[in-house]
Amino acid sequence: MSHARTKRLTRITITSASIAVVVILAILELAFSSISDLVRSVISGIASFRFDIIIRYFPYFVLGKRGEPGGLVLTFILAAVSLGISFITGLIFGLMRNSRRWWLHYPAIVYIELIRGMPLILVIFWFVMLPPAIFADLQIERMYLAFLAFICFTGAYLAEIVRAGILSVGKGQMEAARSTGLTHAQAMLYIILPQALKNMIPSFVNQFVSLVKDTSLVWFVSLGEFTTTIFQINNKELVAPFELYFFAILVYFAICYPLTASSRWLERKLGVGQR
Repeated sequence: MSHARTKRLTRITITSASIAVVVILAILELAFSSISDLVRSVISGIASFRFDIIIRYFPYFVLGKRGEPGGLVLTFILAAVSLGISFITGLIFGLMRNSRRWWLHYPAIVYIELIRGMPLILVIFWFVMLPPAIFADLQIERMYLAFLAFICFTGAYLAEIVRAGILSVGKGQMEAARSTGLTHAQAMLYIILPQALKNMIPSFVNQFVSLVKDTSLVWFVSLGEFTTTIFQINNKELVAPFELYFFAILVYFAICYPLTASSRWLERKLGVGQR
C-alpha cells in the first residue's frame, strides 16, 4: 500500500472517529438533559401531589356510601362470592363436558363456548340492564344481577380449568380405579378429582385476580365498587385526576401482585406442570 493511500485512510479514520465522538456527545447531552428534565418533573409532581384528597376520601374508597356496601369492600364481595359460586358452576359444567353422554356433553359445550366468546361487559349488560327493561315489575337489586353475570361468565372459564385439570390426570388412574370395582362416578369423585383439584389451584388464584380487576366494569351499571368511587370523586373535585387514578393503580397492584406471586409459588410448591 502506498504512503499517500495510507495517509488518506488515516485522515478518513480520524475524521469518522471525530464525527462519531461529536454525535455520541450530542446524544449524551440530549439524554442527560431529558433525564434531568424528567427528574425535575417527577420531583415537582411529588411536591404538588394532592395527598389531602386521597386521605379525605379514603374511607369512601374503602367502604363506599353509608348503609350499603361499596368501594373496595364491594369489589372483594363481588369477586369472592362470584368465584365461590362459580367454582360449583365450573365443576358441574367441566364434568359435563368431559362426559361421554351427549345430552350432558353438548349443552356444556354450548354454554362454555358461547360465554367465553362474549366480552364480560356485554354479559353484565344482558344480566343487569335487560331484565328490568323487559320485566317492568322486576324488583331485584342490580348488585344481585351483577353477581349472576360474574357467576355465569366466570363459571365458563372455571369449567375449562376443571376440564384441563381432569385431563392432566393420567388415564391409567381411571383404569386402575375401575379395576378395583369402583363405578365411573365413584372413581371420578374419590380418585380423579382430588388429584385434578390440586393442579387447578394456581389457575383458580389467577382467575380470582382477573375477577378482582373485572369488577371495575360494573361502574357503567352504577354499582359503587372501588373504580366507581374513583370516577365519582374525580368528577366531584376536578382538580386531581392524576392523583386519583395513580392511587387506583397502586391499590389494584397491591391487591393483585401478591395474589399473582402466590399463584407462582403454589405452582412450584405443588409441582404443577412438572413430571
